[in-house]
Amino acid sequence: MIRDEADAALAQAEFFDICDDEQRRMLAFAGDRRHFDSDAVVYKSGDVPQGAYVLISGTLKARPEGKGAKPYAISEPGSVVSSMALILDKPRQVTFTAVTDCETLFIPRQAFLKLLQQSPELAQRAVARVERDLGSYMDVLEPVGRRMRASET
Repeated sequence: MIRDEADAALAQAEFFDICDDEQRRMLAFAGDRRHFDSDAVVYKSGDVPQGAYVLISGTLKARPEGKGAKPYAISEPGSVVSSMALILDKPRQVTFTAVTDCETLFIPRQAFLKLLQQSPELAQRAVARVERDLGSYMDVLEPVGRRMRASET
């Protein structure tokens, strides 16, 4: 039953639409359901997340570091927190805290990387997803860069 819930959570998660049904089942098996009480820290800015969290229920608050960064809430079931942590072993500059009691499915980086090694097709889809996501980030940052360059002159 718990594995069925984990598989259902992954099926809802947009990032994991790059996986076929069997790959999602394998990740669900490798995943770990985690409960966070209200006000619990999922991870702190500067920490290196060891994988990604898929929100099953509850609300999380993200508090990014940096000037002008604004906190935001995550409450949509299937939202993926730190999908890039599945690929990158780098610290994140955001703190995630439970606003309400939360249920998550933690997917370890090592399980995801092992799956990528076993499936070149999945690896290609993951690269395409990362490229798309980075392109979206760059589109958002472009106006900021223009304003910064304009203020320097």
